[in-house]
Amino acid sequence: MTVTKTTPSGKSTKGAPHPSSFAALSRAMFKGFVRDKATLFFTFLFPLMFLVIFGLIFGNQGESKTRIGVVGDGPVVSALERVEALELAPIDSPAEAERQVKEGDLPAFVAEDGGTITLRFAASDQTQASTVAGIVNGVVSQANVAATGQPPRFTVDSAQVEDESLKPIQFMAPGIISWAVSIAAVFGAALTFVSWRKKQVLRRLRLAPVQPVTVLTSRVVVSLGIAVLQFALFVAVALLPVFGLRLSGQWWLAIPLLLLGTLAFFSIGMLVGAFCKTEEAASGAANLITLPMAFLSGAFFPIDAIPSWLQGISWAFPMRHLNEGILDVMVRGKGAEALLIPALVLVAFTAVVGFVAAKVFRWED
Repeated sequence: MTVTKTTPSGKSTKGAPHPSSFAALSRAMFKGFVRDKATLFFTFLFPLMFLVIFGLIFGNQGESKTRIGVVGDGPVVSALERVEALELAPIDSPAEAERQVKEGDLPAFVAEDGGTITLRFAASDQTQASTVAGIVNGVVSQANVAATGQPPRFTVDSAQVEDESLKPIQFMAPGIISWAVSIAAVFGAALTFVSWRKKQVLRRLRLAPVQPVTVLTSRVVVSLGIAVLQFALFVAVALLPVFGLRLSGQWWLAIPLLLLGTLAFFSIGMLVGAFCKTEEAASGAANLITLPMAFLSGAFFPIDAIPSWLQGISWAFPMRHLNEGILDVMVRGKGAEALLIPALVLVAFTAVVGFVAAKVFRWED
C-alpha cells in the first residue's frame, strides 16, 4: 500500500507523483538542455547540416543528365540527341573518345559508322554503364524496327506512380529526421543518467520526496518535446524553395509515430545509461548503436542498395519502422492504417527494452 505524507507546506513526500515536482523537474531538465550549447549543436545543427548538404547535392538529381561522347552521325545518334537523360559530346575519332573514357572524363561513348554501332563504357561505374547501355540498346532496337518499315508489334506504356514533381528531398527528409530524433533521445537519456549518477544527483533524488517515476517521466516529456521541435525545424527547412519538400495531405500523422519512435530510442538510452559508468563510455556506446542503425535503416540512402540479408536484419531496428511509417504518410500519401504495424513494433520495442533497462538500472555506482 502506498502511503502519502504531507508536509506543512503541502508537498507530498511519498506516493503519487506531485504535479509541482514533475513540472519543476521537467523545467529544470529543459533549462539544462537549452543551456548546454554542445547538446544543442548535436541535437539540431549537426543533423540539420546533413539535411542541407544532401538537399543541395541531390536537389536537382532528377534534372541531371549523363554526358557521353558520340563519334559520327546517323539515325542512332540523332535518336540519342532526343533522349532527355543524355547529354552528347561530339568527338572527332573513336580513339580520342576511348582515351577520354579510359581517363574517366566520360562514362561511355557511342560511334556510328554506317550500320555499325560501337559502344564502349567504363566499368568503374556500373550504374552509369548499365544506364547508358540500356538506353543505346533501346534506341538501336527502335532504329532496327523503323528500318524494316513495319509498325512495332509491342508497345510500352510507362509512367511513374508518384507525382512527377517529387524530388529526392521527399525521401531524404524522413530518414534524417528519424536519425536526428534518435541522436537526441539516445544520447540525452544515456548521458543524463550517467552524469546524474556520477554527481550523486540520482542518489539525492532517491532520498528526496519524489518518486522515481516522476524523475523518469519528466525526462521522457523533455525528450518528446525536443523531438517535436526537431520535426518542426527540419520540416520548415526542407519546405524552403531551394529544397522543395512537398507534404502529403495527412503529413501530420507522422507526429504520433515520431513520438513513439522517441520512446523507443529513449529506452535504448536508458539501457546504455544503466551499463555505462562514464560519459565517454556512454557517448561511444550511443554512437555504436545509432550510426549503424541509421545506415541500415535507410536514413541516408535507399535501403534497397544493401544486400537482402542486411535488409532483413534492418527490420529489427526501430528506426527502420519509423522511417517506413513516416515515408508512408509524408510521401506515399497513405493514411492512418499504414501506421498500425510500425506503431505496434515501436510500442513492443519500447516495452521490452525499457523493461530490461529498468531491471538493470542503478541509482549509484
